[in-house]
Amino acid sequence: MWKDEILEEIYSYREEYARSFDYDLDAIFRDLRNKQNAHKQRVVTLPIKRKSNKSLEQIGQQ
Repeated sequence: MWKDEILEEIYSYREEYARSFDYDLDAIFRDLRNKQNAHKQRVVTLPIKRKSNKSLEQIGQQ
């Protein structure tokens, strides 16, 4: 079976990171939030893209 070395490295890092928090999702979330808040200039906020519902628009035109 073919293995992607880059993915294996990512999976290994992810496992090590989760293990360091004893797989506690709340603790992982708090850590990631703290890292994000420490570097606000690196966080990109994108506007919400709303999709139009064409089927409703067509019904309104009839």
